[in-house]
Amino acid sequence: MSELPPEGRTPGASSTAIQIGANIRIAWSDLEIAYSRSSGPGGQNVNKVNSKVQIQWNPSRLPDAVRQRFLVKFGSRIQNDGELQIASQKFRDQHRNLEDCLSKLREMIQSVLIAPRVRRATKPTRGSIERRIEAKKQQSQRKSSRRQRDFDS
Repeated sequence: MSELPPEGRTPGASSTAIQIGANIRIAWSDLEIAYSRSSGPGGQNVNKVNSKVQIQWNPSRLPDAVRQRFLVKFGSRIQNDGELQIASQKFRDQHRNLEDCLSKLREMIQSVLIAPRVRRATKPTRGSIERRIEAKKQQSQRKSSRRQRDFDS
């Protein structure tokens, strides 16, 4: 099922929202969607069709913990006014570019939904310490056997 607004309606007029995670939804009214002409090859199609899609979205409505992780990971992509801008001109039609932008946004949010596990420092086991010391002794013997011996004394 596509989460795009119904045909003929503007995205803000739809009552549906974009479901990201179990408890995160983005309302269409929170997104600013702009269409423009794509760059690059494409002949007459590029010159007359607004297929490039740009989405602006403010991550301030995310839950606090998720928003903090989002700002840490994607803070460089957020503009001065606090808006995140995502653009797509990969496809020749507007609808697929809009889906591409929404999938990019969904992937960004899903990447910060789950908090990373805290790493706990552990001590090496007794066996690993003994194996390391034994390996160092063997290496030392190997190198000492390569030394030139002074047989004159």
